[in-house]
Amino acid sequence: MNESRYLGVTPPISTEKPTAKEQEISEELLAALHTEGQFERDDESKNREIVLGKLDKLMKEFVYKALLKHKVSESLARTCGGKIFTFGSYRLGVHGAGADIDTLCVAPSPVNHDDFFDIMVELLKNRPEVDELVPVPGAYVPVIKMKFGGVDIDLTFSSLMQPTVPEDQELFDVNLLRNLDEASIRSINGSRVTDEILRLVPNIPTFRLALRCIKLWAKRRAIYSNSVGFFGGVAWAMLVARICQLYPNACAAIVVARFFRVLLRWNWPDPVLLKPVETCNMRFQVWNPKIFSQHATHKMPIITPAYPSMCATHNVTQSTQRIIMSEFKRGLEVSEKITRGETGWEELFAKNDFFRRYKYYLQVNVTSTDEDTQNMLHGLVESRIRRYVGFLEGVDLIVLAHPYIKSYDHNRVCESEEEAQRVRDGVIPVETEPQATEAVRSTPINGTEKNEDSTNAAQSDKSKNHIYVSAFYIGLLLKEKNHDFNGKRRMDLSFATQEFIKIIKMAPTWKEEENMNISIRFLRQSQLADDVFDGQPRDRLRSSSSTKKKGEKRKQKSVSKKRDNDDSAAPENKPSKKARAIDAAVPSTSGVAVKASNDTSNQHGHEPGSTVAEGASGKDAVAAAASGEENKNSGNNKDKDAALVNIPAPVPAANKIGGIKLKLLGSS
Repeated sequence: MNESRYLGVTPPISTEKPTAKEQEISEELLAALHTEGQFERDDESKNREIVLGKLDKLMKEFVYKALLKHKVSESLARTCGGKIFTFGSYRLGVHGAGADIDTLCVAPSPVNHDDFFDIMVELLKNRPEVDELVPVPGAYVPVIKMKFGGVDIDLTFSSLMQPTVPEDQELFDVNLLRNLDEASIRSINGSRVTDEILRLVPNIPTFRLALRCIKLWAKRRAIYSNSVGFFGGVAWAMLVARICQLYPNACAAIVVARFFRVLLRWNWPDPVLLKPVETCNMRFQVWNPKIFSQHATHKMPIITPAYPSMCATHNVTQSTQRIIMSEFKRGLEVSEKITRGETGWEELFAKNDFFRRYKYYLQVNVTSTDEDTQNMLHGLVESRIRRYVGFLEGVDLIVLAHPYIKSYDHNRVCESEEEAQRVRDGVIPVETEPQATEAVRSTPINGTEKNEDSTNAAQSDKSKNHIYVSAFYIGLLLKEKNHDFNGKRRMDLSFATQEFIKIIKMAPTWKEEENMNISIRFLRQSQLADDVFDGQPRDRLRSSSSTKKKGEKRKQKSVSKKRDNDDSAAPENKPSKKARAIDAAVPSTSGVAVKASNDTSNQHGHEPGSTVAEGASGKDAVAAAASGEENKNSGNNKDKDAALVNIPAPVPAANKIGGIKLKLLGSS
């Protein structure tokens, strides 16, 4: 490669060609992804094309009706057009079986967002192929979520300042953005960013294979969700694209290995950029932490390459950053074992152990009596749960608040108001015997199945309460207890909880008259519902290190007991059984090392007068990765590891005697 011309903001780290062994590992990766079902069948692909064709026709009908509403003549309205664009994983060519399609509807002026969420929603409601329709007009990027012909669709909207939208309309020209509102800018940039990513990678097939791997890994490790504070699909795509720029000739397996190495050493919050930030003579806000104070708070900024550049990871919190960094460290260790031939790709894709990792959890439970209302309520809570995490991070005893990326959803017919209230409070009774209405009593509402008998049964008995339930979970890691303190510690969650509930109830979509309800429960791991374990054993996992420590403790206890039998030590110096149980009730922080965040007033650490571009390339991380290429066995990670803190390894089951006195929602 010509060193004077390269993709990205820095020269490549290495331009070496892959070896035969590395090519073989990449072929093993491809086979593993096929085994994991990451490639859809031909009939599924054909169905997607049919769905997109129907959506395109529906889009043109929507434009026609909206223009008539705006007093445009019928003959002119028929010729104004409208077009569907895809973006995200489908446009990038990395979608798998069952993946959604991110879709953009582009309409001519004067069609607007109000028309979209009025006329388009009504058109979709009348389509028999449409199911689980959830309009979210108040989202950061306003969207209509639905299933269309069995395919998950996220439908966004943008109106161009032009009278027609022809079939050959493209979105590359930055002048199309002039005079658009903020919502349209964010919507249209989804398509523009995707196209720009493909333009900025040196080898598209390698990029696609590596990205499929990273997406599967992130989903299995439960860190694939922009809404709850992790990275979304576009952020993962930009990270993989950046590694491809740094290793332009590497095969997919090496791109994956270097992905973990570079990002573990990245000097966050220095931003990840695929190209220098563009500045145009327009009124739009471009990401710049020196000018905009809110940009300086972004903890792991990954900046979109299309103008106006935005941070795709503004939702990351202190806790989710630590969790992501811990997964980067694990990914590096496993990928190095794979390249040495010590393990297979299935270890990298091992499922997370979220519900076995922590001793304490919060369950955010939302209910309603109507499926459409519940879908709307679910979207509201999912988009706000990261705010609760932020409040919890301010509680003294909490080291880490770990949100889970999905909810557990059911609908249930309750026999009495008392049972209905228990369900609203998050307590779903366990069926001990098969019932005739079993499908009604506990049925996922976000699956693809619809039980007609269940619906008829619910409608036939008006005396029963039909309740839809969604449960979100947050794992809590608490500070280690000072062994000199023998009493119970007090943890007050009332302020964090009340503020979160206030945010939910102040949203425009919250309506008390529609029987919406929200409750929050503090649970031990042993109190979690059975469905979160997916049929697996409930016991906490035990790491080899914790097992070894337990063995050592047993030996010490045996020696101590023998010494006590031989010696007449003073009994008052021995801790009570209750005090020992209280000590054991607090989870250990031994486990996976992660990078600590620095709480400083200038989080980006830029000197006064410096430019964004000076910190934009992640030069320290790139240099560290380059030095790793030159000397892989030099131990360059020692200084980095010294700055790490711990999140918990899986811990043993809880003792019967608790060590935390909880105050939740103002209780005493």
